[in-house]
Amino acid sequence: MKLAYPNAQSLPLGVVVRRTPGVTRWAKFAWTVSSVLPGAAAADWKVMRTEGDVTEFHAATLPLTLYVSDTEAYVHELQARVPSVYVVLRQNEQTDDLPWAVALVTASPYEAQDYCDSAEELVEKIPMPEGLHSWIASFVDTYYEEEAFVKRRRDKTRVDRVDDGIGDARIRQASDVYRAPRRKEVSS
Repeated sequence: MKLAYPNAQSLPLGVVVRRTPGVTRWAKFAWTVSSVLPGAAAADWKVMRTEGDVTEFHAATLPLTLYVSDTEAYVHELQARVPSVYVVLRQNEQTDDLPWAVALVTASPYEAQDYCDSAEELVEKIPMPEGLHSWIASFVDTYYEEEAFVKRRRDKTRVDRVDDGIGDARIRQASDVYRAPRRKEVSS
C-alpha cells in the first residue's frame, strides 16, 4: 500500500468481533474482539461462524500503519510477555444490532493508552499472530535507532545564597512576609 508518509508501512488487518449472550438483563449481548486477520480483504460485519448463541463477525478491515516516529513504542510492545495489537471500538449510534464500529488498529501501546484515557472508546488487546510479529520486528530492525542516555549535568550556579521571594525590598518590615497576621482589637 502506498503511503503519503516516508518510511511508513501499512498492512490491511481484519478485525474479528465475537458476540456472546449478555450475563445481565441490562445487556442483551457482550461484544469482544477475538482475533485479527493480517492481509484480510475488505469486510463489513460479515458473519464468519455461529455456534449456538455465539457469533463471530469479520467486522472491518483497517490498515495497520507503522510509523518511524513510533518505533520505540513498537520495541516496547515486542518485548512484552505477550506482544499484542490494539483494536479501538467506538459506539455506533446508528444501529442497535451492531452497537460498535471499529475505529482503529495499532501496534503502539502508547497510542492505545491515549484512547484508554477517554471513556468513550473500548480498547481491546489482542495477541499478535506470528506473521504480524515478524513484520513489525522487521520494521523495527530497519528503522529503530536507540537514543543514547545522556545524564543531565547541573550548572554550578549557587542558588542557596539568595533569599529569593522573602519579603518585598520596597516595604520596611521587622520580619519576613510569611508571618501570621495579627488580629486587630475591636474598640467598644
